[in-house]
Amino acid sequence: MQSMTTTAFSDSGTGEPALLFMPGWCGGREVFSPLLSRTAETRRSVSVDWRGHGESPSAGVDFGTDELIDDAIELVDNLQLDQVVPVALSHAGWVALALRRRLGPERIPAVVLLDWMPLGSPPGFAEALNALQDPQKWSATRAQLFSLWSAGVDSPDVLQYIDSMSAYGFPMWSRAGREVLRSFAAQPTPLAEFAALAASGSPCPTAHLYAQPRDKSYLSAQQAFATEHEWFHVHRLPANSHFPCLEVPAETASAINNFLASVQ
Repeated sequence: MQSMTTTAFSDSGTGEPALLFMPGWCGGREVFSPLLSRTAETRRSVSVDWRGHGESPSAGVDFGTDELIDDAIELVDNLQLDQVVPVALSHAGWVALALRRRLGPERIPAVVLLDWMPLGSPPGFAEALNALQDPQKWSATRAQLFSLWSAGVDSPDVLQYIDSMSAYGFPMWSRAGREVLRSFAAQPTPLAEFAALAASGSPCPTAHLYAQPRDKSYLSAQQAFATEHEWFHVHRLPANSHFPCLEVPAETASAINNFLASVQ
């Protein structure tokens, strides 16, 4: 483990573009450990603990997605990474999108999204995000999320990681609900935001690697989008959980490598 300013991170391997693994809210960078050990065989691989998460200290003040973006850019600059491909789990996808916008295609040549909502939030999701901000409802809502993420999952690593997320209390979970809700309110369809980059003359090669939901229509909708936008790629991983990077790290690493090989 290494630390720089407020950010704890792991750094291994050599070769660019480097991979920057970014976890979602209320979880530490250990979610990437099995994946990192595989990707580091071929390129530099860095994983981060957001402020107030894992081994990164809290600044003692409120923060949001904008601060996570700033922390990521500071880390990229301090590590002197010339080219970086963000690998964003869940709602860290918003950070990945911002990195591409702010650092441009020269430094962010591609983006990998892991188990996110690129087509927009599903029915009832906004209500859950609001409930996470309610002192009377947040705990039950978090339990429902844990139940959803662990249904049909027998991977000890995944179940242990979900359990570790219970260490974060109301302040962080309510912050997560607030920030994710704000992001979707401002940008309802993430893929439309990536498409706007392409429309401006700067298409960003983007891959969505996911396991949930298993609904065939969810995959076919993304495949249809990929047919119309050559910069987008989608791959459903052979996993059952919200954390395929933990459940099937070898397959996830292979999918990342194949994607990057196709766009370089």
